Amino acid sequence: MDFQLSEEQAAIQDMARGFAADHFAPNAARWDAEEIFPVDELRMAAELGLAGIYVSEEVGGSGLGRLEAAVVFEELAAACPSTAAYLSIHNMVAWMIDRFGNAEIRERFLPKLTTMEAMASYCLTEPGAGSDAASLKTKAVKDGNSHYVLNGSKAFISGGPTSDVYAVMCRTGDEGPRGVSCVLVEAGTPGLSFGAKERKLGWNSQHTAMVNFEDCRVPAENLVGAGGDGFKIAMAGLDGGRINIGACSIGGARAALEAATSYAKERKQFGKSIAEFQAIQFKLADMATELDAARLMIHRAADSLERRDPQATMHCAMAKRMATDIGSAICDEALQIHGGYGYLKDFPLERLVRDLRVHRILEGTNEIMRVIIARQLLRD
Repeated sequence: MDFQLSEEQAAIQDMARGFAADHFAPNAARWDAEEIFPVDELRMAAELGLAGIYVSEEVGGSGLGRLEAAVVFEELAAACPSTAAYLSIHNMVAWMIDRFGNAEIRERFLPKLTTMEAMASYCLTEPGAGSDAASLKTKAVKDGNSHYVLNGSKAFISGGPTSDVYAVMCRTGDEGPRGVSCVLVEAGTPGLSFGAKERKLGWNSQHTAMVNFEDCRVPAENLVGAGGDGFKIAMAGLDGGRINIGACSIGGARAALEAATSYAKERKQFGKSIAEFQAIQFKLADMATELDAARLMIHRAADSLERRDPQATMHCAMAKRMATDIGSAICDEALQIHGGYGYLKDFPLERLVRDLRVHRILEGTNEIMRVIIARQLLRD
């Protein structure tokens, strides 16, 4: 077992870190304050291959693995967790199309997604179907052989009205997971509409809204995989999504730890820097240790998923639970070290606290992660 990145992986890490420092970090506070969706910067990231990290090269992807993706998202999130998280969702949709779509649908959608000429949204959650995703009600009825007619709503959709392609999990059959299919709805389709932009605690550089379908006619060839494959596709996508969002938590937490360490060296109280007080030293030591442990869990999950290990889903759930809990706690502790200054928008801590808080909810709440882990343990 090798705990070091390969030469190629280290080069990818350096590239992502440099890009994030140049293009995300200087703008993150402004994007947050003004709720700007940074399309230009996202397309710059796509030019570096970061919009289809683990998508096949033949359709414009980078053809890399899950570990490389985790490394990239950590670096991007260290500069702007909100923007990095949207890019992770976009990557997840592109991968689902690449992995489960036929040749025609892959060739039609993926070249535009991997350049981010088209932006993607993942539509699973509904107002009445969150953790119980298999109970979703959005329905797609076949109209002859040419179209599906969609009716229903999806909630908390990152990208909202600014996206171009919506991967929609909808009911084409009976109740339960086997009656769910995945169809791609394109922007501008009659019957597709959006709720108001949600006012959120964080993640302000990506717009979030309800997505509504009212007699929305979608070409039958926009079906991803076979009818009834939707729940399987959604869950497979979430395994990777959990690694990515965990990596985003690590990136944000690392930025918070670095800020707290630097501040502790500079801040003077009682005639010396607060870094000289054992209480602060112990806080920093615990933060660094837990951050390293979470990163190792994320990297193990990435390797497990790449190898299609039978326990990959559990490993992804474990890593997501640990990384997002720890990431959020480290940001909060870093704010505490800053004292009153950490509460001000002049410092990055309050934004990191806000942005990382939602990671414990999305891609499956951390309570659901515990359910997944326990089921696997009790099955063995």
